[in-house]
Amino acid sequence: MTELRQRAVREPDAPPEDKESESEVKVDGETASDTESRVEAVPLSTSADDTPEVLNRALSNLSSRWKNWWVRGILTLAMIAFFFIIIYLGPMVLMIIVMCVQIKCFHEIITIGYNVYHSYDLPWFRTLSWYFLLCVNYFFYGETVTDYFFTLVQREEPLRILSKYHRFISFTLYLIGFCMFVLSLVKKHYRLQFYMFGWTHVTLLIVVTQSHLVIHNLFEGMIWFIVPISCVICNDIMAYMFGFFFGRTPLIKLSPKKTWEGFIGGFFATVVFGLLLSYVMSGYRCFVCPVEYNNDTNSFTVDCEPSDLFRLQEYNIPEVIRSVIGLTTVWMYPFQIHSIALSTFASLIGPFGGFFASGFKRAFKIKDFANTIPGHGGIMDRFDCQYLMATFVNVYIASFIRGPNPSKLIQQFLTLRPDQQLHIFNTLRSHLADKGMLTAGTEDE
Repeated sequence: MTELRQRAVREPDAPPEDKESESEVKVDGETASDTESRVEAVPLSTSADDTPEVLNRALSNLSSRWKNWWVRGILTLAMIAFFFIIIYLGPMVLMIIVMCVQIKCFHEIITIGYNVYHSYDLPWFRTLSWYFLLCVNYFFYGETVTDYFFTLVQREEPLRILSKYHRFISFTLYLIGFCMFVLSLVKKHYRLQFYMFGWTHVTLLIVVTQSHLVIHNLFEGMIWFIVPISCVICNDIMAYMFGFFFGRTPLIKLSPKKTWEGFIGGFFATVVFGLLLSYVMSGYRCFVCPVEYNNDTNSFTVDCEPSDLFRLQEYNIPEVIRSVIGLTTVWMYPFQIHSIALSTFASLIGPFGGFFASGFKRAFKIKDFANTIPGHGGIMDRFDCQYLMATFVNVYIASFIRGPNPSKLIQQFLTLRPDQQLHIFNTLRSHLADKGMLTAGTEDE
């Protein structure tokens, strides 16, 4: 007891070095509330009008509400026209556009973080952010090249070496960036630097990973790229139109302008649009065939015999609907049934990507990610729902559509040693013989 009393008396009088270390913690780090209050005080955007002067003059007599409607409408039509042009230019141009969009979205998000914390003068923040973007893209696109350009990689010696040690090289590049980050740590900015380290990695997860999935979807066939993107665009437009003319009931506090009328109207319009677009595109091989690399011509090809998914089939109409439309059967492409799932996700779950982005912008008191597109904000403002959609499409294909690819299996088989090839051949022959698919004469041959 006496010892405990003595310790209780001595503990308040801590040694000078303990007091000093405690004061250092208070000086070097900031509490969450302190940081938030300082962040909120930083102005991140201005309310400058980014509308082109020609549109300002043409729409000067309209109210701000209708002026915004016309600006958004005109530029939406321009973006749709641009979308048609890049589709016409083919898969390679589409991949380049996806890459450019990814870089711009990353730039917009990272710029917000830099503007928030620029007064702290964090060392190497922007340099490391772009370095990690380079590393992650090298990893993902290297995997894609190895997977889809296997024959080309095996034919070229430098590419074969890079492919063989690709993951080791990728990990080494990341370790270099990790060590650079650790060396850049400054005593008075520890917490903020780790904030930004996490900021960069979450941005990479959201932007780079999703854009990589978009390209994977494209290789499955341009229809898996165009229909989901078009459904999101249609839902965005129709939800805005229904909300503009009929909207009365607020949908969610994160986006006060969103209404239930727009949400429901956009859903039904998108499902109908998805069915019609799928019907039109399913009849063209250039849209339904997987995108493959032709080693003879060194170009992409989209020619194949369409699978059953893209061949008209007759379906019986349920009796409940039959009495309304007066038809007993209907001819449809099976892909149209899948398009209902895609358009439903684009209408009901896809908007939550936009709500997430709205919450992010509200957290930093900004209206848009950037002023790239007048009336629409930044590139990220247009693609906040697309990235969520890309993940769903990739998961949907892997779960319900894609099966083993014989051509890829043969490519891998041909890279094996002769003794390994012979072993696989004998195993496969025995397996087929046990199933009765090979006759005795065939086995002897």
